[in-house]
Amino acid sequence: MALPENGDLDENAPDGPLLRLFQDRRVAFIIVGIINTGVGFFWFILFELTIGKLWGYMATLLFAHVASVLCAFVLHRRFVFRVRGHMWLDLARFESVYLVALGVNAILLPVLVEFAHIPPIAAQALIVFVTTMVSWFGHSRFSFRRKADT
Repeated sequence: MALPENGDLDENAPDGPLLRLFQDRRVAFIIVGIINTGVGFFWFILFELTIGKLWGYMATLLFAHVASVLCAFVLHRRFVFRVRGHMWLDLARFESVYLVALGVNAILLPVLVEFAHIPPIAAQALIVFVTTMVSWFGHSRFSFRRKADT
């Protein structure tokens, strides 16, 4: 079977494991999102307890961002979206959504830490709710969109 041209959705491609189990892309997206939120928060804690002690919580945020985005991209592309081709374009779009979330995070984290005096890990836990909504709308409408979707 040939790959579709221009990275269009491959209607003949097998669904990922979550789609076979739940048969609803939204449910699969939410499940992967929950897993990725936990993994991303784990990365933040890990980097805060290591790199953050040396370079501060903003360095923690950047390192956690890179690790989280790469993990999330693999999980969403493998378990939620049936797309082929254009991996680098998909990654660029995916990262652009996460850069918006990172921008929101980069503004809120210092506000909560410096002005509200909330410890960085607790502040990040609060911010996760906001950035999750940004991610939901961005990925569901932009990251893996193909011509066949319009």
